[in-house]
This record gives sequence, structure tokens and C-alpha cells, in this order.
Amino acid sequence: MRLATDRCTAFGSFLAGLRYEDGQAVDQVDIVAHSMGGLVLRSYLSGKQNAAGVFQPPANTHVRRAVFLATPHFGTGVALLFGFTPQAGELASGSRFIFDLATWNQGTDDLRGIDAIAAVGNGGTGFGLGTMPGFDDGVVALTSGSLRFYSAGRTRVVPFCHVNGGGLVTFAGLCPAGARGIANIQSAAQDAARIVVSFLNGTDDWKNVGTPAESDRFLSVDGGLNVTAHTADDMGLNLTSVTAGVLGSSKTLNLSSAKDVAYTDLFPAGPVTLTALSSTATAASTVTLPAGGTQPYTVKPGPLVAGVFPAAARVFPLSLAPGMFVAIYGTSLAATTAKAASLPLPLQLSDAQVLLNNSPLSLHYVSGSQINAVLPDTASGLVKLTVRNGGGSHTVNVLIETAAPAIFTRDSSGSGSAAALNALDNSVNTPTNPLHAGDYVELFATGLGRTTLKDGLEYANQQPTVSIDGMDCPVTFAGRAPGFPGVDQINCRVPAGIRSNSAAPVAIVSGNRTSNVATLAIQ
Repeated sequence: MRLATDRCTAFGSFLAGLRYEDGQAVDQVDIVAHSMGGLVLRSYLSGKQNAAGVFQPPANTHVRRAVFLATPHFGTGVALLFGFTPQAGELASGSRFIFDLATWNQGTDDLRGIDAIAAVGNGGTGFGLGTMPGFDDGVVALTSGSLRFYSAGRTRVVPFCHVNGGGLVTFAGLCPAGARGIANIQSAAQDAARIVVSFLNGTDDWKNVGTPAESDRFLSVDGGLNVTAHTADDMGLNLTSVTAGVLGSSKTLNLSSAKDVAYTDLFPAGPVTLTALSSTATAASTVTLPAGGTQPYTVKPGPLVAGVFPAAARVFPLSLAPGMFVAIYGTSLAATTAKAASLPLPLQLSDAQVLLNNSPLSLHYVSGSQINAVLPDTASGLVKLTVRNGGGSHTVNVLIETAAPAIFTRDSSGSGSAAALNALDNSVNTPTNPLHAGDYVELFATGLGRTTLKDGLEYANQQPTVSIDGMDCPVTFAGRAPGFPGVDQINCRVPAGIRSNSAAPVAIVSGNRTSNVATLAIQ
């Protein structure tokens, strides 16, 4: 049995079959996962298939919250010490399975936006991973067990081993004989129990258990690396060596058995120069390794896509929507800076094209570090987005959901004053030109999803809601802004009884996705 398809498929079937006593389907669950169980959960959330780089994420995850206990998110160096099996191969540090799982959506894993934390032990000896005491739980390094790839502030370090001491883990020198396993919960007063109960109940007590990653003596200053290398045209390279250099010194990283991923659990955080060698090419890149966990990187010449976000704001999770105006960030994306001069938008600017499943997108703006484009109304599911120019190409997966609203702001930062007009006179909403109860406001956003043409206007198929300062703003129109490809417009009426506030928070909800929070001036 393989970890990727078999167990995550079985897990999905199990969730789909859950019923309350009255026969009603269970819509959402909370999950506590230990060790490999966390990788099964992540495989399920991403829809990981056995074939490298292939995913079929479920439309609805049915997962609300998750607690990961000692999960080797970036593998473990001891996986193959006790014999080779397909599961052990997948769990090994540097495995293709681990790298694919870490990069399935825009080069990272956002866990589909579920609310998650991790607890990882530091009770190991360091012997199995060739490090030092306090850096592992005997099996999993702190950098591998951390959720830093998902979010900062979500990892607690506790004084446990992977499993109870004694037996094989002590015989192999991985944990002391009297060590306690992180998942061997015998009392509600134990650290792991307190973390689980607090987090699942929505309290903050878990933040007082153990040590935050940001204060740990290793995770506060170190990270881990997982590295692959590609040609300019995005073909994977068979590696002969990869080095990581910092402050005049360098470290040669470990290579996976397949020679396609290089890795290390422990490296100083900060600027790092990665140099990858193969028998046919050399690729180098300088990255900034954050402290607190392991990060995956692809090193290549030519265009490199770092992220694709709604052009209005960076929202979480990393979901896009049909018809969305997106901003693509990266390096070497275009030879020169260029902007579309008129409608219809061109399919190429400078030497750059953007393809979605091999179909060109309309482009608004291109530069070396950013491209603005419009997704088609027909886009859905997990699709491949490619930036192609005279220097090569790079492809990442992007997830297109029904809606993923994001509000434009006046300073283009994604926070602060919303891009909004008083519908009565089309004047810009500002503290000196506030809205009042009963006024109609025009709010500009992107990500409302597919539309239907009616009476000359494109109406959003999925109706959003708008709240201002916690009060419902009844929507009278939601759809495309006429004459602005990829831009959406929502008209709503400022509710009666709203208090005066020069920076009243405003947000959009569509389906199960919530926008960034911007502000409106209300008097």
C-alpha cells in the first residue's frame, strides 16, 4: 500500500460516510493526526495521486481544524533505517512524494485553508538525524515537524519523543529509555492533551503550552531546505550536487535516492545562495530562508513564478476564481515593462505570455517581477499556469474555486481604504466624503466567479454578502464592472443604525470564502 493514493482515498471515503445518529451526514470534522497520519491528511486535502505531480483535490474538504502531532512534513532521515517499503520511501527526507506535497499549489501547501497547528517534540538524542539533542523527537526534526510553510505562530515545541522510549527507538539510540511519546496521552493535563483540547475548543490555552517555534533555540534562527533544479524550459534536472552558501561558507546538501531533490534539516536562516549541478547544466538562485521550518525551492534560469494572487489583495487560502484579475509575482517574468493600451486586452506583452492549461490569457501589465492577467470565466479546479517568454518557461498549479473575493483598496495594498464610490454621484469614499445610512455604495473587487449576462450586465452566479462594521449591507447588484475585464462591482445599501466610523471594516463573503478586510468612511 502506498501513502499517497490508497490511504487518502480511503480517508475521503470514510469522511463521506460519516453520519450522525439520526442519519444526517456530518459536514465538518476536526482531526488529530500523529506522525504519518498527518501526511495522509495532507494527501487527502490536496488530492495527491501516486503519479508524481498529479493531484485531484476534493471540492469540499469537510475538515474544520487539524492538530498535527510529530508529523514529518518534510520527511525523516530515519525512514529507511529499518528496511525499505513504499511507505518508507515516501516518508524519507528528500522524497519526490514529500516535495510534491509541499509544492502542489503555487509552490507551497496552504492546507486548503483549514485551521491548523502543530506540536513537535524535542526529546530525541539527535543521533538518528546526525544533529544534536533537542533538535528532534528521535524521528522527526523540528524543522520537518513545523508548520512554518503554512503559517508562522502555529508550531509548539514540547519535551517529548516520537513514541515512548524503550524498545527499538532506545536500542537504536534515538530516544532515552524513559522518554514519553507525544501521542501517548494518558491525562487531560498532559501537554499534548492541553494543546488538542484548547485548539479544537477555540481557546488560546494551547499558546501557553511548550515553547513557540519563534522562541526555540533552533527554530528561532534556523530552517531547513528542500531543493529541486530545472532547466530554463522547466525540465527537471538529475542532480549531481547542490550547495547552499551563506557568509562565505557553503554546505553540500543531501541528495535523494532518485537524485531529483536535495535537502537538509538544519541551515541558518537568511539569504542563501543555492547552486545546483547536473551532468548537463548549472542553476543558481539566491533565496531568503525564513527561520522556523523547512521551505521548498526550485532553482532555475529564466522565468520563475513565486505566487499568483488576486490583483486586489493577497488572501488566504491560495484560491483563485473564474474571471479573476490576478497578479503573478516572480523573477525574470518579462524582458521589458509593458502595459495594454486598449481593449480587448492582448495575449502577449513584451515577450511574455501566460497560459492556463495551454490557453493564452489576456494581459494587462508585464514586468520582470509582476504580470497582471485575467482568468477565463470557464476556469475551474486545479489547473496549470505557465509563464513563457524568450528566456524560457515555468509552470505552477493554481486552484480555481467557485469564488475567492478580494477587495481593491485605494493604495493597492489590500488593506485600508476600500476602492469605493458613493453611487449617488460617483464620488470617492473618503473620511472627508463619508457614506451615511441609506446611501448606496459601489465596492470594487475581484473573484466573484462566473457570471450570467442579463439586461446588458454580467451578474455573479453565486450571490455574495457584504458586511460593514459587522452589519449586513444588503446587496442590490454583484457582478462584473462594465468595461473593466476581471474587475467586479458590488452595490449595497449602507444599513440603518450603523455607527459613525472613519474606518469601518468592510468584507465580502461568497460561499465559504471571505475577502480581505478593507475600510469605509461612515458618518
